[in-house]
Formats: sequence, C-alpha cells, structure tokens
Amino acid sequence: MQNVVRTNSAEIACAGFPGKGGAPALAVDLNALTAGRKRPLPRSLRVVLENLALQALDGEDVAHEIAAIRDWSASTDEISVPLQVSRVMLPDSSGLPALMDLAAARDALVERGRDPSAVEPAVPVTLVVDHSLIVDVAGHPNARNRNMAEEYRRNAERYAFFKWAEQAFDRLRVVPPGSGIIHQVHLESIAQVAAPREVQEGRIIATEFVLGCDSHTTMVGGIGMLAWGVGGIDGEAAALGLPYQVRIPRVVGVQLNGDLPAGSTTTDLVLTVTERLRQLGVVGAFVEFCGPGAASLSVPDRATIANMAPEYGATCAFFPIDERTIEYLAVSGRDPDHVSLVESYARASGMWADPGDPLPEVTEMVEIDLGSIVPSVAGPKRPQDRVPLDRIAQSFRDALCAPVGPQGFGLSEDARDACVEVDVAGSPVTLRHGSLTIAAITSCTNTSNPTVMLAAGLLARNAVAKGLCVPPQVKTSLAPGSRVVEDYLAAAGLMEPLETLGFHVVGIGCTTCSGKSGPLAPGISEAIAKNDLVCAAILSGNRNFEGRIHKSVRAAYLASPPLVVAFALAGRVDIDFANEPLGHDAQGVGVMLSDIWPDRDEIAALEKDSQQPERFRSSYATLFDGAQLWDDLESPRGPVFDWNPDSSYIKRPPFIELGGQALPDRIEQARALVVAGDSLTTDFVTPSGEILAESQAGQYLMDQGVAPRDFNAVTQRRGNHEFMARVTFANQRMKNRLAGGIEGGFTRLDPDGEVMTIYDAAQQLREQNCPAIVLAGKDYGMGSSRDWAAKGPKLLGVAAVLAESFERIHRANLIGMGIAPLVFSPGESVESLGLTGFETFRLTGLHDAVETGAPVRVSAIGRGIEPRDFTMRLDVTGTHEAKLLREGGIFAEILKTALAEKDHERDDTA
Repeated sequence: MQNVVRTNSAEIACAGFPGKGGAPALAVDLNALTAGRKRPLPRSLRVVLENLALQALDGEDVAHEIAAIRDWSASTDEISVPLQVSRVMLPDSSGLPALMDLAAARDALVERGRDPSAVEPAVPVTLVVDHSLIVDVAGHPNARNRNMAEEYRRNAERYAFFKWAEQAFDRLRVVPPGSGIIHQVHLESIAQVAAPREVQEGRIIATEFVLGCDSHTTMVGGIGMLAWGVGGIDGEAAALGLPYQVRIPRVVGVQLNGDLPAGSTTTDLVLTVTERLRQLGVVGAFVEFCGPGAASLSVPDRATIANMAPEYGATCAFFPIDERTIEYLAVSGRDPDHVSLVESYARASGMWADPGDPLPEVTEMVEIDLGSIVPSVAGPKRPQDRVPLDRIAQSFRDALCAPVGPQGFGLSEDARDACVEVDVAGSPVTLRHGSLTIAAITSCTNTSNPTVMLAAGLLARNAVAKGLCVPPQVKTSLAPGSRVVEDYLAAAGLMEPLETLGFHVVGIGCTTCSGKSGPLAPGISEAIAKNDLVCAAILSGNRNFEGRIHKSVRAAYLASPPLVVAFALAGRVDIDFANEPLGHDAQGVGVMLSDIWPDRDEIAALEKDSQQPERFRSSYATLFDGAQLWDDLESPRGPVFDWNPDSSYIKRPPFIELGGQALPDRIEQARALVVAGDSLTTDFVTPSGEILAESQAGQYLMDQGVAPRDFNAVTQRRGNHEFMARVTFANQRMKNRLAGGIEGGFTRLDPDGEVMTIYDAAQQLREQNCPAIVLAGKDYGMGSSRDWAAKGPKLLGVAAVLAESFERIHRANLIGMGIAPLVFSPGESVESLGLTGFETFRLTGLHDAVETGAPVRVSAIGRGIEPRDFTMRLDVTGTHEAKLLREGGIFAEILKTALAEKDHERDDTA
C-alpha cells in the first residue's frame, strides 16, 4: 500500500504496513523516493533523507535538501542539511554543565520577570551517571562497594543537582550511578531503532536520530541507527529543539570480506579499521560498512567497530538493519511486538538490508579482508597507531629513544636501561622502562562485546590452572559497561579466576579509559618520576592519549580484554609472546600465551548461553532505580536551582551573560596564548583525569578549603567555571611552542619574557584589552566531545583559533561559544608563513566571511620584521552555524528563543 503526500515543499511517498498488533502503520517509502538511481543510495543517507521527508510532512520547506540527498553521488560536493533530533543522551560529565546552563537560563528568565518553564527540553533527554567512578580500590573483593561509597562522598553535590534537574525538567530521566556506561546502556536497552514520530499527517514510524554528548554515541550505529556525539553546547541546543545542522562531506564505504581467523578478536579488527581509516582520512565523513563480512558480524561486533568512529575521525559508523539486528533486539530483551515492528518498518521503508544487495554508491570504498586480521595493540599514545602483537616488544624499545612525538619518548641511549627496586606490599619489585603498572578491562568499547569478555575470563581460568599470577606492581581492575556482563561471567564460572588474578569488579562505569585510574601502589609513582621511567598501561578502552590514563604512565596501549589479562600476567609491555613465557608453572616450566589462549568453540558455546532475553530484562528492569545511597541523597526541589555560593563543585555558569557578545567584524591587537602542532586533542585543551596539587587549578581548590584527598577528578569539577578556566590548556603533557620547551600549561607573551601559566597570561591580555588567539596544525580538537574545550578558551578570552583543520565536534563547539574557527589556505601553515606566535595579529572581514564566505584577512606584525599578510577561511556550516557565530554563540539564541516562546504564548492567549 502506497500513497503520496503533497506538502508545501515536496511530494513524499509513504508506505503502509502492519504495525503493532496488526494495526496499520505508515513509513516514508525510501525506495520510491530514490527510484531511478543507477546505484543504491547509502543507507546512512537514507536515514538523512527520511528525516528530511518527515520535516517536509511537518510543513518545513526542505525541498532543496531532499533533492540534494536523493540525488547524492560520489562526486557530490559537501552538503549541509538540518536534522530533527529524536532524543539526546547525556553522560554526567557533559550533562552537568549542560543542565547547569539550562538552570542558569531559567534564572535569566526569572530575572526578567518571565516564567522559567520556558526553558524545557523539547525532546526526551536521558542522563546516565557513568563518568564519576574512580578506581580508588582495586584487587580487593569489596572494591566496588568501597569505590561507590567514595564516589557518593565526593559527588554528593553533583548528584543532588541531577536529582533536582530530574524533577525540574519534565522530559529528563536520570540513570543513577552503578547501572552502566551510557553507550552500552543505550545499545542494550534504551535505543528503539525505529519509533513513532508525530507530523502534520499523523503518526509515522521512522529511524531514530540521536545526539549524545559523548563522542562514542556512534556505538548504536551497530544496530542501524544514525547517532553521533556532539559537545554539551550542541547537545543542550538540540534538547531545546533548536536546529541541528550537519555537514556531509563524503560517504566512505568499508567492504568487509571473509572471516576472522582463530586467535584474532573483534578488537584486533577495530584497531585495524581505525588505522586504515585514519590513514585514508575520514574526518567528518559518514562511514558505512557493507559486504559479506559485515553481514556475518554479530551486533556486538558491529557496535564495537561503530563505537570507535571518533578514533578514526568519522562523524558516524553505520551498519544497516538486517537479520542480525532483529536477532540482537530479541536476545537483548526488547518487547517482541516492538522487535516485529522494527523489522516490518525496515522492510516497508527501504531501510532493510539483505546479504545479496548491491553495494551502495560511496565516495570511495575501502576493502578489508577479515582473514588478514592479526592480534594487535595500539599505542603508545594514540588509538590509530596499531602495532601487531608480534612487534610490540621491538616497537616499544624503538619508541624509547625516538624523538618526542606520537611514537617516541626522546630518551637518551644512556637512559635506556634505567631501573629501580621498589617495595610493593612487602614484595620487592624492579621497575624499568616497559614495566606495566595498570591493566584495566574497561570502557564501553569492548565490555559490550561478550566474545572478548568471555575470552578474557577463559584466559584467566587457564592461567590460574597453570599457577600463574599477576606481579604486585600491576593495578588490575574490571569495570564492565553493564550489569549484564558480570551476570554472564559469573554464570559461566569465570568471575572467580578473574578475581584470583586481581580483576575484581571495581564498579559499573567508565574508569581508566577516561583517566580515572586512581592511585598506584605507594612508592611507585615517586620511583617512576625520580628515575624518569617510561612505564605502561594496558586497557581495553578506546582512548590512550598522552597524559590521559595516569600522570605516572607515559605509554598506554589499547588491547582486547584477553590481551589485557595476558600483559598483566607478564607485568610488562615489551614482551615477545611467541618466544617468551608469561610466567612459570609450579614445576618451573614456562607458560606461553599460546598455552592458555581460549578455544574459539568454547567461547562461542558460552556466548550463546550468555545472551538470553531474561538476563537483559532482569538487569534493566531497575535501570532508573538508584541504590540506597541515591535514594538517601537530599536534593532541592522547584523549577529553579538554589545555588550555593560557597560550593566548590556547582557555581552558576556565566555563559548566558557572555553569550551577548556578537562576533566583531575585526579583531585588533590579538596575541597568541598557545601555538601547537598537529593533533592537539581536547584532552590537552581540557584534561579529564587527576588534579595535581602543584597545579594552578589544584592551588585554587586548596585556597577554597578543599584538601587534596578531596580534589576528585577534573571531569567532576566541570560545574565550577573558575576551576575550569585554570585547568584550560593545563595538561601536564601540553606542548606549547611559546613556553620555551617547558611542558604543561605555560606560555610566554614575548620571546624574552617570563614563563607564566596560560591562565595568568590570559588575565594579563584581558587587562591590556588584547584578544587571545590559538595557532595550531591539523586535526585541532580531536578526541572527546568536550564542550569545556571551547568553554575554557572562551573564559580565557580566546576570540579565534587558526588551524590547518578541525575535528568536527570541536569546530562546532567553538562556534557554539562564539569563537571563530579559521582554516589556513591550502599549503599554508604556521611554519610555512614563518609565524612564531609572538606577533600581534589583526583579523578583518569577519562579517563578510560569515555572510558570504569571503576570506578573512590576517596581518601578523612582529618585532623588526615585515608584516605577514595572508587570508584564511572561516569554517562554518550552513545558515544556522553562521547565525550562531554572528550573534556570539548558542547561549544568546537559547535565551532569545525562550523569551520569544513566552511572547508567542502571550500573543496566543490575547
């Protein structure tokens, strides 16, 4: 059954199909909309096309955008289209500042004599408290309870704010601590894949489009959903129903063929995909997986690959809806009627994929033979730097004396053999370069995958049977992404051997991957620092950027969960597994990795038993019910928040007031605060881990009466803008070329000037009425979707960032804060233009750049040299971003929209 709906902007074909209980249902007929194409439109773009069609059915004039997507081809130039958001997902780390901004906007309405309820999410918002767990205690049977008690003690103010927000905002639901990591919870329970949408024509079923304030929101691409991460700035705007503009520069296909060989895991495949796509360059692209190898992968395998999209730089990673999707929805405990609806909808709408379907038209196709995947790790500082397992020992040794950079530590040859003996819990331990100090099975990426988690448990069982143990200097931890993981590991009898090796559950949440490793054993950090040792961490996560995992760990490697256990047993990363034993059994015989590697048939049998609908239903039945600690937590009530001026955690943010500063046409007398090279991550702009007492931010907390033991992590202090201003650009491994070779948050304003903190330099520039700028290379802002990486620079007075290229999320965040992202002309850079960063800069033509795309003219004037004049491109997407930047960012629009809505209500009442 098909009918055509004529709207004011396009004709939309709709298909009828049996919905829940056989009732008639309706979907956009994408086969009809794309009829006549020589090659199929990528299904990821079909989701975009469907979203635009829904907007047309709702009266929006999007005919041009519909035609552009419908007729998309490999040669199509970049397209910018508006998308309607179905839901917004917030982790507590980004959700706290986002909700605080909304609370401050309500205050602003009250101060203007208006109703604060005008600031209210327009779409459902789910906040998952999952980023506050620190591994204070590990290797102990009671680790989880002790860590959770400490988590609540530290974060009581934050959690009270969340409880207030849940009662204040009608469309907000909060998942309390200890329930799981946001992306795994999303995949296993919250995601619907297809859901009803109300349009002018009535109710219609469509694929969900979700934005999340964490870059790994892409994980649900494994079940056929379009979703990706944005910063908290975009997230709160989307939650309020403001337009979301997406740039679609290209669609890259990844054709998977063959099958994974024995001994290789999905993690090895993920690291290979990350390496290949980073080498190709897919920043901002849609990546769509296809081919027989993709069709054969389970949803957990697909989700593991989709989760890592930020690491290869893509906007999203997409696997179409097919039989595997339906199997997963059923086995994960979704309502059977809903599972049937998703399948019927996908078949009727044209979203369904069969193994024999022709390959989609893409900008370029990458082919990967699954049979060629070998065991691998990635590191020592970036997730895209894959190292085959049989080369890890030599690779690490080469890195020790290689020049300082992504794959080098810059040690002298004389320092290569440094070592020191340390007493750890009564046992003498020799620490040297390559000694392992952290081994963590953690993060949403791999703990969502039962194949690799069961493999880790089986390897631990086999190791214990051989009498192997983990050396005492290794801090071991297991932090699953959901309660289901612990349940099936226990049912399989695998928790006991994991615990025997020290992999006790330390909590259910995001830990080591986001820098919340907690303290090492007494004496280890001091010995490492005193002897300048390059010690290592191994984790089953997705991020290993320099300085992220732990202040004392300079090398960090990503690996599959079973390899995390194997490295933990070895106690070092520079091991040749093929020729060196992990340890020795009771008879003194060396035990090789091959001796204890689990059998794939046993893994498959256990996986089949582990994935049962009742297990998921039981685990998620209490998803929104907190522990007793949550229930006992007192919180304020009412529509507006009662700010405590003495709080060191929660301070009313200033961004609504700062949002009134419109973009100037020219920026005069600007000075550089930071000059950076390529790949400056958001971790460098705003660190996420430990707060150092000797840092300026640590000193600020102590001045506020906070003892160092109560510092918590940077992530948990994002509700205090005074603290966050002092931590901006203050990563201990920050390399600012203006600082004369000193690492950390330092700079100079003149070549012969004193070295000072970046925060102090920013205050000095503000006193002199000099705007600040940042100069950088390629991929500025890669990494986590961290709104504070834009908010912090805004507080420091940064007016523009001049770079060779930007990562998608961070570029949008800069615009949301009213900071101009400027791109050097092709072939030009800081180096080619001979800029030192000590010049005085003048930028002109910003208004024309916003309105017409005209180049921005830049003049750099240095002492005793001729001015350098060049032009740059203002990197904005579509009319909405242009409007945001012109008016000074998102906060001006939030307030204006809230005031306009109330005025509109008054007009209607009149």
